[in-house]
Amino acid sequence: MRVLALNSGSSSLKFGVYDVTGGAVTAVVSGEAEWSGATGTIRANDSAGNPVAWPQDKVATQDEAVAAISALLDQANLFVQAVGHRVVHGGPDCRRHCVIDDSVMAQLQSAAEFAPLHVPPALSIIRYAQAHFHGLPQVACLDTAFHSGMPEVARIFALPRELRAEGVERFGFHGLSCESILRQLAQTPERLVIAHLGNGASITAVRNARSIDTSMGLTPTGGVIMGTRCGDLDPGVLIYLMRKHGLDAEQLEQLVDHRSGLLGISGDSSDMRELHRSAPASSGAQLAIAMFCYSVRKAIAAMAAALGGIDVLVFTGGIGEHDSAIRASICEALAFLNIGRTLTLPSLEDEQIALHTARLTSSSTT
Repeated sequence: MRVLALNSGSSSLKFGVYDVTGGAVTAVVSGEAEWSGATGTIRANDSAGNPVAWPQDKVATQDEAVAAISALLDQANLFVQAVGHRVVHGGPDCRRHCVIDDSVMAQLQSAAEFAPLHVPPALSIIRYAQAHFHGLPQVACLDTAFHSGMPEVARIFALPRELRAEGVERFGFHGLSCESILRQLAQTPERLVIAHLGNGASITAVRNARSIDTSMGLTPTGGVIMGTRCGDLDPGVLIYLMRKHGLDAEQLEQLVDHRSGLLGISGDSSDMRELHRSAPASSGAQLAIAMFCYSVRKAIAAMAAALGGIDVLVFTGGIGEHDSAIRASICEALAFLNIGRTLTLPSLEDEQIALHTARLTSSSTT
């Protein structure tokens, strides 16, 4: 089965065409569109890594990006049978990967208030894809689905019971990444910790292939320090800012999601590569790197406590895969845990999207 996987961000869209046979996934073409204001670019490579010639090479909006992908597929005679979408947050009513219909769209729309940075762009991409790939089944692949079976002791916040009915609880994210890690392991360890470290970062405890705890909470803002997100924060800080400075919900959201994390600490950059370059002369960059590693170490140790030890620790994500200095700094202080094995594996979210999409739509496309 041939599937188009779409992985949307606020100003970017990763995509890939995959052939799915059973549990095997083969990339046919993959690429990314990025736009900012009235400018943007789109690029792709074939399965051998060679650049693909485009009908157009510039896009400025989500709709133009989807239209360009559609035109490329037509030009290359790549006829897909279904489209899969990464959706960061399904909210309390949508907790499983599912075929999209009007009811699912309504549930996802309701979930937008839980992840306003992520869900609205994904919904827009879904609508554009429905228009450009009219008649093809579309599937929502949820980052929260992997964590939906977490035990109550990890999932429930210490808040009044009535808030639970509204879905105020720990959802967890990077679930597609976690699923892809499990798929790459030759054997599933009993006690696994996955450290997904990128601009967004989370630490997940997995027992016998099931998530039992994770660092992110109700939203992707919580947990460890990230590029521009603060991670876990004393809620009293937010109350102080509301009282002292009169910040409203939008201003608080801007603060904790866009102005904090590595950027807020360093005052210069949210990019770990830039921080490494400036660290020799910048105390702010040095502190940002040290605090990031400290935050991740604490989270990994907490997951070790939840699991009763760690058989395998996997690093993934942009920082986790490519920054050996960060990995070394994190692991050096964790020697007391006697971790069985430490691995570095790629996050194959788009392949997971293709797998789920093929599984959920194969009967309707044969």
